[in-house]
Amino acid sequence: MITVIQRVNNGSVTVDNAVLGQIEQGIVALIAIEKPDTQKTAERLVERLLNYRIFADANDKMNLSLRDIQGGLLLIPQFTLAANTDKGNRPSFTEGAPPEQGRALFSYLCAQAKQQHSPVAWGQFGADMRVALVNNGPVTFTLRVQERPA
Repeated sequence: MITVIQRVNNGSVTVDNAVLGQIEQGIVALIAIEKPDTQKTAERLVERLLNYRIFADANDKMNLSLRDIQGGLLLIPQFTLAANTDKGNRPSFTEGAPPEQGRALFSYLCAQAKQQHSPVAWGQFGADMRVALVNNGPVTFTLRVQERPA
């Protein structure tokens, strides 16, 4: 899974003029699911999202995680992150998971996140979404999460 995370003051996702989810201080995560990804990959991503230390402590150092600050998590499916842009002027999406696999893994990821943390909100897989956020910093990271070897 390829994920772009942004430390935010707030964020929301809207589909057809209806707000599906919103958070206050926390992380907005744009998530691309690739063909090799599994439920184990999703579990590892949730672990990283909840424990990645990108929030400032009392000394203004990035030492606090989303769990530490009890912040919100907004998960947004974004298959375009899996694009191969190495050549030409048109992206290739051959590495992205097929829609059925992507939808199932995104749903699993959301369920795992909600089971382990609150508040958690998410966008709608395959929908034309409007994502709004106020990036704090700006602080933005790209995470690539793969299954750990057994």
